[in-house]
Amino acid sequence: MCGIVGIHGTGPVNQPLYDALTVLQHRGQDAAGIVTSDGGRLSMRKANGLVRDVFQQVHMERLQGHHGIGHVRYPTAGSSSVAEAQPMYVNSPYGIALAHNGNLTNAEALKEAMFRADLRHINTESDSEILLNVFAHELAGRARAAAQGPEDIFDAVRAVHERCRGAYAVVLLIMGRGLLAFRDPYGIRPLVFGHRDTAGGRETMVASESVALDVLDFSLVRDIAPGEALFVDLEGTVHTQQCAPNPQCRPCIFEHVYLARPDSIMDDVSVYKARLRMGERLAQRILEAFPNGEHDIDVVIPIPETSRTAALPLAYELDVKFREGFTKNRYIGRTFIMPGQQQRRKSVRQKLNAIDLEFQGKTVLLVDDSIVRGTTSQQIVEMAREAGAKKVYLASAAPPVRYPNVYGIDMPAPEEFVAHGRTEEEICQQIGADRLFYQRLDDLIACAKEGNPEIEAFECSVFDGHYVTGDVDASYLSAISVHRSDAAKAERGDGPMRRLDLPEHS
Repeated sequence: MCGIVGIHGTGPVNQPLYDALTVLQHRGQDAAGIVTSDGGRLSMRKANGLVRDVFQQVHMERLQGHHGIGHVRYPTAGSSSVAEAQPMYVNSPYGIALAHNGNLTNAEALKEAMFRADLRHINTESDSEILLNVFAHELAGRARAAAQGPEDIFDAVRAVHERCRGAYAVVLLIMGRGLLAFRDPYGIRPLVFGHRDTAGGRETMVASESVALDVLDFSLVRDIAPGEALFVDLEGTVHTQQCAPNPQCRPCIFEHVYLARPDSIMDDVSVYKARLRMGERLAQRILEAFPNGEHDIDVVIPIPETSRTAALPLAYELDVKFREGFTKNRYIGRTFIMPGQQQRRKSVRQKLNAIDLEFQGKTVLLVDDSIVRGTTSQQIVEMAREAGAKKVYLASAAPPVRYPNVYGIDMPAPEEFVAHGRTEEEICQQIGADRLFYQRLDDLIACAKEGNPEIEAFECSVFDGHYVTGDVDASYLSAISVHRSDAAKAERGDGPMRRLDLPEHS
């Protein structure tokens, strides 16, 4: 997953882009970058690290111009090399910079075709560079020296939809033309746009999440629709056009479970309200598991941070106390960047500390947003017992994660999922809990869909193994399983290992 932003402004956009990226930091902590346009010149700064570390005053002063795009990266395809930080740039036609969130599932086939037919060289392992060159090639074949409108640009987007498979929310800066944003025909990854009026005129902003617009006082207009392209010309006029022949709304449901900030609106669904409903539905699931609904739970305790929103209504529905049982040390590196399993275990202990009085002699229900590897859950269950809990139950606001994500979330190899090849009872034993409760998939879908009944369906592949693009087969899954395993990453020397579950919001 990554975070992207683009701004057409009436004044300098370097600071607004920086501020937007800090708000989107939860979507990627590996690298950050900004490109701005000032007349006929592009200025770029990108590097590995957090936004606050990548951009110093000297860099900000060089990022001049009233148009720009930004990116925070959490790599799925490729490696953590600074060469794969975004935005990426190609000099023909015009000069184009791109920021991409998602993952192309036919990247290898595209790469080969680009070399043989398009005569373009791809210099990194990033599918984002492939996407950039596909668009550049298609635009070059349609570009006119004195283009008066965006028709050639929209035609190039149509060609991208024809050639590319997978998930992509994209923002591009095209020198001498303007700002372009588009979304794949299924709308798997999120993208919104909005406006704000200034003394100099109207400004337009696109971003992965609406919260980035909020903090900069842009008014949310709407989501960019699946398959739709939005183009802002140099005068600030906004043009939109549907560029896919058969768009279908299939947003990733894991955005609502974990990835997005709770204060974001995605496809007209409040992430916060969806998570509240997840807690309510999960409570009903738990009550059904006890005879006559008579449970023995004394207290509900969330595992920081994302699960708090679901844990509150869950406690209310169970009619038990909600308590903060863990204190988080925010100055310890996140477990997802620890270089090995032993250090991950140590990091969990350093990051979370149990408040004993909330556990002693009680039957405790711990609530998490999801369970992927299970290593963190196992450690936290042990901590609860050591703090004096009589019984430790664990509830997940999401169903069991059994299948890899191929659309932009860097989950581990399926063999490293705690749910892989195990029943829920066996998962419970593996984690060491007394009881384990998972959300039902139908209930999870209902929680998100209630916010916008017009959504046809959700992309739920990590739970049900159904890949909406229709091009993911066993050989593809086998290849990414090998690529994403801890052993493979260690052998490649890709730098930091990916998280044992997923990176936590700060």
